[in-house]
Amino acid sequence: MKSFLPRLLLAASLTAAVSFVAAMPAQAVDLTAKTITLLVPFPTGGGVDLWARFNAPLLSRHLPGKPTVLVKNMPGGGSTAGANFFQVSAKPDGMTVLASSASTQFPYLLGDPRVKYEYQDWRVVLAAPTGGAAYVSSKFGAKSIRDIDKLRGKELFFASPGPTALELVSLLGFRLLDLNVNHIFGVVGRAEGLLGFERGEFTIDSQTTTAYLRRSAGLVKDGVATPLFSWGVIDKDGNLARDPNFPDLPHIGEAYEIVHGKKPEGVEWEAFKAFLISGFPAQKLMLLPKGTADDIVETYRAAVRDLLKDPDYLSKRDEVIGEYEQVTDAAAEKLFKAGTTISPQARAWTRAFLEKTYQVQFKE
Repeated sequence: MKSFLPRLLLAASLTAAVSFVAAMPAQAVDLTAKTITLLVPFPTGGGVDLWARFNAPLLSRHLPGKPTVLVKNMPGGGSTAGANFFQVSAKPDGMTVLASSASTQFPYLLGDPRVKYEYQDWRVVLAAPTGGAAYVSSKFGAKSIRDIDKLRGKELFFASPGPTALELVSLLGFRLLDLNVNHIFGVVGRAEGLLGFERGEFTIDSQTTTAYLRRSAGLVKDGVATPLFSWGVIDKDGNLARDPNFPDLPHIGEAYEIVHGKKPEGVEWEAFKAFLISGFPAQKLMLLPKGTADDIVETYRAAVRDLLKDPDYLSKRDEVIGEYEQVTDAAAEKLFKAGTTISPQARAWTRAFLEKTYQVQFKE
């Protein structure tokens, strides 16, 4: 399936942002012979590490003076250790950049006591959205989410690393749709979950768009799986919209309305949406530290704008980073804000739910 994604949905924001920054007075930031550290708070070989290493040489090419951009891995604490280090140690001189992901953002949204960093202190230069879709075993007879009555009362099994991992989005989303899902914790990675679904060990699954199009779509074609909904995308106005990669699938908000006969609202939906945006539309962020001057921020954003037009980037983009275009300027700002913000009420509801249902402890 050919992707045309939030490249369309975010085009207007990008155009407006480029017009705005073009009017700003240019400041000379010379990075010749400098070495910039791109801090990755994860081990080597993972998704964020691969994303960072893909972008690093392109950033180097388009930053003024062509500085060396060196990827430095600092795993620990589920990525909180590296983010904590960045908060207290990174100087606002443009020499250190953080590669953040939903695994770094979720502990922040939850108020995890390990978190000593503050996203609102930081400046975003790049955001990398993604998407995904959920599906169920066809053995239950459902043809779509409209056949919810065929799924009610059935015990469904879903693979998950744990209740506060990225699969928290699925945990809360399935609950909103009144699906009786038994979350089997300790399964590391969506790839393992997909294998288990293919073997019949799990009966409901969610995959990112890349994995879905490459493997899960074949299960649908073979009649093994029935797609239920996509997680959706955020449009230029900040609203949840259908994912262009899944034009015939309702997004999670539409699925809720189909199931309940009304639009989603309330603190539980508010909590879910905060983690949804953090986990998908704002899944990966590239950030500069507190106090970074506007001219340095603009220098990085200008490099990203050039990076997005680089022939090497364009030729490898879909293979390396998937079906969703990276963004900067106003589009990145919107995703950054939405993906790192949660109301006190929504945070309190989520923590209480996780503590009561899954015995998660949030002790200081």
